[in-house]
Amino acid sequence: MSSPTLDILAGLGGFSTKIVVGVGEVGVSNNPGALLTTYALGSCLGVTIFDPVTRTGGLLHTMLPDSSINLTKARQQPGMFMDTGLPALFRAAYGLKADKHRVQICVAGGAQVMDQGAVFNIGQRNYAAFAAIIREHGLKLQAEHVGGLVSRTMTLNLANGEVRLKIGGTAGEIVLFQG
Repeated sequence: MSSPTLDILAGLGGFSTKIVVGVGEVGVSNNPGALLTTYALGSCLGVTIFDPVTRTGGLLHTMLPDSSINLTKARQQPGMFMDTGLPALFRAAYGLKADKHRVQICVAGGAQVMDQGAVFNIGQRNYAAFAAIIREHGLKLQAEHVGGLVSRTMTLNLANGEVRLKIGGTAGEIVLFQG
């Protein structure tokens, strides 16, 4: 993450601090100058949450739906799995004063890549696990861009809650959600 000095400059001077969230990681911030970004969402899912009151946001880049295949890995790196990563994302955001009932939730990814025969359906299984958790907790999804055959880059702007996507093979970005 960025240094406290950069955070102060970003908050005061309009500079952006890019926080890159890697595969299997969770990133959260309440710095209004921060951009949370993750790359290469193929069958993986990217999930953003944003509380517009506290300007707290988070981004999860998760690979697999179910941690039961490797509980040790799930304890070491909860973001690797949807069933451990999504709760970890929310807990981290709660630590920065986000409120469960105010968060705006977006999801992207879940493509069918490197599985053209649809044998494993990791993207679909990731999305099904995500949807089940959201439903179980009575949360509302604001926007999604899932499935297909392309990878995506996802960015959450903490200044305004906007979620943008860069879709593989296309020029420019699209706004998934205007916070």
